[in-house]
Amino acid sequence: MRAPDPAVPGRFGPYGGRYVPETLMPGLIELESAFAAAWGDPGFRAELDALRRDYGGRPTPLFRARRFGAAHGGGAEVWLKREDLNHTGAHKINNSLGQALLARRMGKRRVVAETGAGQHGVATAAACALLGLECVVHMGEVDMARQAPNVARMRLLGARVVAAGSGSRTLKDATGEAIRDWVANVATTHYILGSTVGPHPYPTIVRELQAVIGDEARAQFLAATGRLPATVVACVGGGSNALGIFSGFIADAGVALVGVEAGGSSAGHSAALGRGTPGVLHGAYSYLLQDGDGQVAEAHSVAAGLDYPGVGPEHGHLKDTGRAVYDSVDDREALAAFHALCRLEGIIPALESSHALAWVARRQSQAPALAGPILVNLSGRGDKDLADLAPESGGGGA
Repeated sequence: MRAPDPAVPGRFGPYGGRYVPETLMPGLIELESAFAAAWGDPGFRAELDALRRDYGGRPTPLFRARRFGAAHGGGAEVWLKREDLNHTGAHKINNSLGQALLARRMGKRRVVAETGAGQHGVATAAACALLGLECVVHMGEVDMARQAPNVARMRLLGARVVAAGSGSRTLKDATGEAIRDWVANVATTHYILGSTVGPHPYPTIVRELQAVIGDEARAQFLAATGRLPATVVACVGGGSNALGIFSGFIADAGVALVGVEAGGSSAGHSAALGRGTPGVLHGAYSYLLQDGDGQVAEAHSVAAGLDYPGVGPEHGHLKDTGRAVYDSVDDREALAAFHALCRLEGIIPALESSHALAWVARRQSQAPALAGPILVNLSGRGDKDLADLAPESGGGGA
C-alpha cells in the first residue's frame, strides 16, 4: 500500500513544493500532467510491467541471510530484498525505465540525468539505449574517479558523461548541473531525476516507480513466513530505495521502518535527517546540511550514492510524524558489514546498502531483544566499489 497522498499536491506535511525559476514551472506542470495520465493508462502500466519483468528481471527474490543473521543479527531472522539482482545492478532501473517510457510518451527524445555512485546513470543509459533516446549524464569529477567502472558502462551504453567540476564535485554538484541543463533545454529534454528529491512532482513520481519493491517484498514475506517483518531497514541518501520498500509497509502500524544515513568519518557525514535542519535544496523544502548562514554544507560518505547533503521531503514528513526512525552508521561500520556479507553469504553488497546491514549488526549487538524478523533492502551490488576497497584488517571468517 502506498503512503497516503499529501493533502496539498507536492507537499508532505510542510516539506516538498516547487522552489524553482519561473522558466522551469511550465516543464514541471507538463510533467505532472503527463505522469498522471500515463499512470492512469493501463497500456503504459502494462508496457512498464513487461519491461520490468523481461528486461529488468523482476520480481527480485527474497533471501534469508542465515549466516549473517546468526553472526551479526543476534540470532534474529535477517531477510534481504535482492534489488542487487536487477539488470544494471541496483534498484535504479525501476525508476529509469518508467521515466524513459514517460519521456518517449511526451515526445522528448533527449534525456538528462545526474548520478553519484553511477548506478542511476547506468540504469538511465540502459533505458535510453533500449528506447532509442539521447542520454546525457552529469557526474561529479570526484565520483567519476572513484566509480570509474560505471563511467565506462555508461559510455558503452551510448551516454555522454559530463563532468561536474565545481563545488565538492560530487552528487550535489552533478544534480545542480543536470537541473541547469534541463532548464536550458526543457522543450526537448526530459530530466530523469534519480531519487525522491527535487521539485514536485519528482518525489512522487520516483516513489511510485520504486514502490514495486515494497509491493513485492510484502507479498513475498507473507508467502515465505506467514507474517510481516517486525522491522524494515534501508539506507537513505536522497531516499528512493528506502521509500520504495517502506511504501509496502507504511500502512502496517506494527512494522517498524528504519532509515540509515551515512555517519561518515572525521571527514564529514551525510546525515541530513539526523543532524541537518529544514531548508531548500534543488527545488524542494526538506532536511539538509547547512551552516549558520544557511549555506549548503558539504557531505561525506564512503558510499558515493549517499554523499548528498539533503534528503527527499517525504522522509522529512515520516521523521516528524514518527512513522519512520532514522539513524546513522559510520564508514568503518559500513565497511565491516560489507565484508561480513561477502564472507558469510557470498553476496557483494553496494557500500550504500552496507549501511543498512551495519545498522542491523550494531542494533542487535547492543540490544539483541529486537523482536521479530528483519527485512533489509539490499539496494545494489558492490562491483562498482571494489577498486576503493582493501580486505578488512583482521581477516578471518567475519
